[in-house]
Amino acid sequence: MEIAMIMCAIVIAVCIITNRFTNRYGIPTVLIFMAVGMLFGSEGIVKIPFDDFEQAEKICSTALIFIMFYGGFGTNFQTAKPILPKAVSLATVGVVLTAGLTGIFCHLVLGMSLKEGLLMGAVVGSTDAASVFSILRSKALALKDGTASLLEVESGSNDPFSYMMTMIVLSWMGGGESNIFLLLLKQLGFGIAFGVGIGYLAVLVLEKIEFEIEGIDTILMISLVLFAYAGPVLIGGNGYLSVYLLGIIVGNKKFKNKISMIHFFDGVNHLAQILIFFLLGLLVFPSSLVPIMGKAFLIFVGLTFIARPLTVALLLTPQKSSWRQQLLVSFSGLRGAASIVFAIMVTISPVYTKDYVFNVVFCIALMSAAFQGMLLPYAAKRLDMVDDSQNVLKTFSDYQDEQEMQLIQVALKEGHKYIGKRIADLHLGDVLAVIIERGDEVIIPRGEVVLQKGDVLVLSGETYQGEADTVLDETTIQEENAWIGKAVQEIPDFEKSLIVLIKREDGSTVIPKGNTIIRTGDTLVMSLGKKEAVQ
Repeated sequence: MEIAMIMCAIVIAVCIITNRFTNRYGIPTVLIFMAVGMLFGSEGIVKIPFDDFEQAEKICSTALIFIMFYGGFGTNFQTAKPILPKAVSLATVGVVLTAGLTGIFCHLVLGMSLKEGLLMGAVVGSTDAASVFSILRSKALALKDGTASLLEVESGSNDPFSYMMTMIVLSWMGGGESNIFLLLLKQLGFGIAFGVGIGYLAVLVLEKIEFEIEGIDTILMISLVLFAYAGPVLIGGNGYLSVYLLGIIVGNKKFKNKISMIHFFDGVNHLAQILIFFLLGLLVFPSSLVPIMGKAFLIFVGLTFIARPLTVALLLTPQKSSWRQQLLVSFSGLRGAASIVFAIMVTISPVYTKDYVFNVVFCIALMSAAFQGMLLPYAAKRLDMVDDSQNVLKTFSDYQDEQEMQLIQVALKEGHKYIGKRIADLHLGDVLAVIIERGDEVIIPRGEVVLQKGDVLVLSGETYQGEADTVLDETTIQEENAWIGKAVQEIPDFEKSLIVLIKREDGSTVIPKGNTIIRTGDTLVMSLGKKEAVQ
């Protein structure tokens, strides 16, 4: 037991240390986790014997629950609204088309039976949210035309539909439930009902109940995630869809202790990824990959360069997506954890027990992570889809909480280095000068204003962790927002959430007065009060 604990500690430490190194050089983390697993496996250096597919399926499926929950929890729904039709079509119809086209390719090119080909297509039909999120975050890859949000929502929400397609094909192969429509209805109906119902229940509880013990609300959230998965599964519903919807609903609401909850589930998400990819690497025998490498490569080519691009073109062309966006979305279809876990489910299924499916899908995931994962930033630049004026972290719901914008007061006493300098000469970087207090006078800090002894310069810093206890929050005004055209003083409860400044789309900054009109695209920087009140 003690040896097993030591091994676990070593594996986690190695994965975390190598993760810092790989992020710097653009190597997808999943490759490292898999490689570490293979090094520890039966044919590796450590030679840990492990070939229990059933045990691996239980562990990986549980870890996948929290990965899918966090996929929804970390998506900023407000930012994603403009691209929602595109993302939903790719995550639903797109999975069906990708699975179907890949299945036909396997049937015609590789000689598989149609059912077997469709099963293979269903298993690899979804894209990997963990890989996509990791690349966008680590490379700060902001993309034009809302493409980052499109990829996040698609990759976060298409795993449930890939799982559903896999179960449907397995049922068809086994001659089980003949009414595919009823099976589909149960999967979607119960999955949506549980996810939405438990999501709003969770929000109600988190907003209304005062928890006396710190962290107990996070423990309650864990129980709700587990129930959101197990409940619909027991009656034939889609548990993965349920936990994703739960994450979307809870992640886009504001409540006490949300910051600590985000940090907790972010850690759980990383641990789940390490666990899944290490275990999958441990489960695979490298010698068994060699005979099927050619077949896996052909399926990867058919999936990446035929099925995925055709699907994207068929769905996004009618929605007026540019050809550049379509090419980038096509190239961003990385395969990963979910596909391999679904392959394990197929392997232990009484309907189809060939373990070569697992080996093929494992190879496809490796190829996808190595080829697409490492070249995605380069492809985005070559297609001129990188938007340097945007911050990709704003497409995640945890952006405002992770970037605790705080007010910083700088009193310019005798000898201070700012005295006599213009605001434009301070080179404040990401810190923004908000106001200057000069006696009883409040001065707007324009570039030509010269600072004097006795001034109090008020700054706002996104990443400053000083002693100031006022927390700021950003809200971007999207189209159709009810505040558009209204004066600041007309905004409900504006006194409780004081608007400190307004960032216009043209890059200008406005210090708001009561009669300042809110426009589409404005970013309102709002003071939420004391730090303790919003944590």
